[in-house]
Amino acid sequence: MVNSLQYPNHHTLLLLLTAIFTMIWADSVLAHAVTQGDKGYIQEITGIKIIPFIYLGAKHMVTGYDHILFLLGVIFFLYGMKQIALYVSLFAIGHSLTMLAGVYFDFGINSYIIDAIIGFSVVYKALDNLGAFKRWFGFQPNTQLATLIFGLLHGFGLASKIIEYEISADGLLPNLIAFNVGVEIGQLLALAAILIVMRYWRATASFVRQAYAANVVMMAAGFTLMGIQIAGYVVTEFAHTH
Repeated sequence: MVNSLQYPNHHTLLLLLTAIFTMIWADSVLAHAVTQGDKGYIQEITGIKIIPFIYLGAKHMVTGYDHILFLLGVIFFLYGMKQIALYVSLFAIGHSLTMLAGVYFDFGINSYIIDAIIGFSVVYKALDNLGAFKRWFGFQPNTQLATLIFGLLHGFGLASKIIEYEISADGLLPNLIAFNVGVEIGQLLALAAILIVMRYWRATASFVRQAYAANVVMMAAGFTLMGIQIAGYVVTEFAHTH
């Protein structure tokens, strides 16, 4: 958590704001990294397909910018590997439980609503990193519990997407497990890349100032993701009623 807040210089802020617009563009392109080709493949195949589903799961996580943003927020101020492993494990457990259960029992949440909540999880973590809850409300939420809860919600987001593509019941459970294994592999790859970058970034003298800017932009990106999904929900509901 940032102890001594320093405002970013305009060059740093401009660079980080560029990331927001990149993510806005990516939202319409990636859509949770389930491309039209992947969608068609999921709909057409039957039977147990372990390797393809591992690949699809890994691809989802590596290109799932909303998950990676939240993961970045979670480990932003974690330095010990035991702490990092604990928090990442909590996120993975939550993510896995609701993804597997949601698809297997055909229980999904409106994709716009759950994606808006996922955007909110990014906002929450950025505010937590900035120490906002302690300053505003005088208490610090349980960060481990919050990570688990948001992991559960992220899993529902993925489950909702998979349900939309009507995955075959033939080989469903093995394929879902394989997909989840792929998700965790992708998460480890993303985490490794984040940790490498963070290691060198933390060694710089400007880290504290830039850390403040990064979390502010992370929060703005979360609000942007929320806005996109809420707007999509409103437009969709309006189209259905008219």
